[in-house]
Amino acid sequence: MTTLRTLLLLLALALPGALAAPTAAQEGTITTAEGTSAATRGEADAAIASRIRDILHELDGFEDVTVTVKSGIVTLRGTTLDAGLVDELGRLVGRVEGVVAIENEVALSTSVSERLTPVWERLVRRAQQTVAFLPLIGVAAVAFAVVNWIGFAIARRHQPWERLAPNAFIADLYRNVVRILTVIAGVVVALDILGATALLSTILGAAGIVGLAIGFAVRDTVENFIASILLSIRQPFRPNDAVEIEGVEGKVIRLTSRATILLNWDGNHVRIPNATVFKAHILNFSTNPERRFRFDIGVAYGTDLAAAKALADETVAALPFVLKTPAVNSWTTELRDSDIGMTVVGWIDQRETDLQAARSEAIRQLLIAFERAGIEMPEPTYRLLGPIAPPTDHAAAPEPAAAPSGTQAETAPVTPAVQDVAATPELELEKMVNEERAATEADDLLTLGERRE
Repeated sequence: MTTLRTLLLLLALALPGALAAPTAAQEGTITTAEGTSAATRGEADAAIASRIRDILHELDGFEDVTVTVKSGIVTLRGTTLDAGLVDELGRLVGRVEGVVAIENEVALSTSVSERLTPVWERLVRRAQQTVAFLPLIGVAAVAFAVVNWIGFAIARRHQPWERLAPNAFIADLYRNVVRILTVIAGVVVALDILGATALLSTILGAAGIVGLAIGFAVRDTVENFIASILLSIRQPFRPNDAVEIEGVEGKVIRLTSRATILLNWDGNHVRIPNATVFKAHILNFSTNPERRFRFDIGVAYGTDLAAAKALADETVAALPFVLKTPAVNSWTTELRDSDIGMTVVGWIDQRETDLQAARSEAIRQLLIAFERAGIEMPEPTYRLLGPIAPPTDHAAAPEPAAAPSGTQAETAPVTPAVQDVAATPELELEKMVNEERAATEADDLLTLGERRE
């Protein structure tokens, strides 16, 4: 028993030492692992920092930037000359593998010397590039000059532009289009020699924007110019034509690039914008040499209207300046308060007869004819109502004495002489128009040829 107790006691003393040995060995292993992880992280941070420094070294503008990396967190310090480089730096570092976060403390440099030095370097570099490009620029300038010389020489020729154009204004317009196309072709050739054809799209885009802005600013002027082109092609009237445009009557003096100029019947100049002329109703009295005149008269109630019409037609048709065809005509128009209205029309050749003079003479002759025929043309009458006066006795009015025989009352009526109705006023106005045109003949888009409506 004593021996058994001794063995159990020895076993109990030996068991805690055996259990403690593995525990000590395990604690030593953990310490070794932690030391290995810290060393690996430091190497990774150093690799990240080295990679970022190499990238910044190859780029301009980041010379004063420092890089610090700890546990994958990158800290950037320093200055730069461009605010855009600060944001670009953050995006650039974020693409490096292993970067966990970025602290961007880079600021803009306020040093005058640092900011002026790059500007000077750029100016020097561009000056050197310009000097190196001088021979090529000279070749491009020569090519531009040659292309423009050829194009302008073609534009200066009279043919084929005058043959293709209906008038001198359109011919000049063709020449200007050729000149513009020539300049554009010269620019394209010069830029192609310099290898800068991509610049042409920028120039054309800017020109388009500027042209659009100018077009809105001078919309009325552009509209008048386009209307002038269309009117010069159509030629709706010729010099000295008698026209009515937008209620204005007169003779055409000229058509300019902005307006149509008329000489009205009072001898005044009237300038109508071509945009208005192009959209207006144009009444041209000179297109047809025959022109109709008309006037209104009134006859008393109880008049034989058929006899009055026949007398009016016969009287007006007998006038030497009235054309036989189209024939004279008249008709009853309305029943008025004190008379019956009639309208009489006749035709004249306005190249030989003045319209107003013919109308005036026709009225005069018809009044004489109606008076001789006993056709009354009463004036407006009014009935006044007032207090009734008492009747009074009046002596019988003496009868008019009979006209002695052989006096003018018994003689046959004498046909009145017809007055002169020659187109003298028209000729005088034509003379004034011709004088005006002779003074400014160059500034005219009208031709003396046929109309092109």
